[in-house]
Amino acid sequence: MLWIYNIGIVLYGLLLKVAAIFNPKAKLFVNGRKKIFDTIEQRLKDNVGSVWFHFASLGEFEQGRPVLEQLKAINPDQKIVVTFFSPSGYEIRKNYALADVFYLPLDTPKNAKKFITIVKPKLAIFTKYEFWYHYFKVLNDQHIPLYLISGIFRPSQIFFKSYGSFYREILKFVTHFFVQNEESVMLLKDIGINEVTLSGDTRFDRVYENAQTPKRLIEIEKFCGDFNVFVAGSTWPEDENRLDSIIKKYPDWKFIIAPHEIGTSHIEQIEKLFPTAIKYSEFNSQLANGSSKDDIAPSAKILIIDNIGMLSSLYQYGKIAYIGGGFGVGIHNTLEAAAFGLPVIFGPKYDKFQEAKDLISINAAKSISNAEELLDAFEFFKSNEAAAASAKNYVLTKKGATGMIVEMIVKR
Repeated sequence: MLWIYNIGIVLYGLLLKVAAIFNPKAKLFVNGRKKIFDTIEQRLKDNVGSVWFHFASLGEFEQGRPVLEQLKAINPDQKIVVTFFSPSGYEIRKNYALADVFYLPLDTPKNAKKFITIVKPKLAIFTKYEFWYHYFKVLNDQHIPLYLISGIFRPSQIFFKSYGSFYREILKFVTHFFVQNEESVMLLKDIGINEVTLSGDTRFDRVYENAQTPKRLIEIEKFCGDFNVFVAGSTWPEDENRLDSIIKKYPDWKFIIAPHEIGTSHIEQIEKLFPTAIKYSEFNSQLANGSSKDDIAPSAKILIIDNIGMLSSLYQYGKIAYIGGGFGVGIHNTLEAAAFGLPVIFGPKYDKFQEAKDLISINAAKSISNAEELLDAFEFFKSNEAAAASAKNYVLTKKGATGMIVEMIVKR
């Protein structure tokens, strides 16, 4: 099975090089790894030992960030190395102040050995998922502790199938698992993995901290004024096509749409759907040039966020949130909105997300399949203070995973 895995990694790299010719994200992926070891060696030339955090993308970074920052607070002189698999994480956090940030080279035996030799990790921490055979094996062979935090497992995953022995072997390289729910504990124990702690999800700590000290966005405050605001975050075209029903029916509300992808073609597509909308960049420019927010009507009923990095702070201005992705591979982060006391609405593909199920069970969230159901959910939440309180309290009662994880790692 290992030979199939190795061939798959090589083919994946070749396909990305082809895709890079016409796909901007693939181009970033490929170009970011050119001469990657020269870059790492140069920046870590005085490194005598680091803590290595790996994240698939931006969402996993925010999930693992509380653990990283708490470990750094305990030992401010500790070198931290962060790697990303995806450009969407690296490009946004490449200048993160607390760590040296790199792309992770593809998982080949040669790359894994060279990377571990340069980085010299005292321990490695992976968040939620991404299981790389050669990196895990080299860490195991060199007796370097490897922790998986905020892990979550489901019976449908290949680890738990009769033909999943190779992937179970990868899991057994992990020193200790910190998982989100009891089901994950039992699934791992059923395949002979007992180094497992039910710690919960570190995202609760991150979103709670963010809600306590949110970044103030003056231009957004001017846009919102005294209106009730509906925030649609991390949206895709399938989500945006369904928003029209509530925007037309509730002209006394304001709407902020923060799409997951902010490429020119997608932004233009949203503008065609909502001709009276104004982009954040234009709104901000008009304000900077001396225009009053009242002079920008009627466009200022719908604001399109055409940059990255604002969403986690936008929710403080909302009353209801819609979370995108539920008509694709799965919903994005519902907890950022819930932490501010916003009930959340999302599409039908949420089964992989425990928090979404929990929020539905306490009437702080609703899943919808069409525009009519979206309208019904909006009307249910628009004056439902109990739902808002339930969402906020849910986050409050679930925080604390970070402290448990850090304490156990430091003691080991």
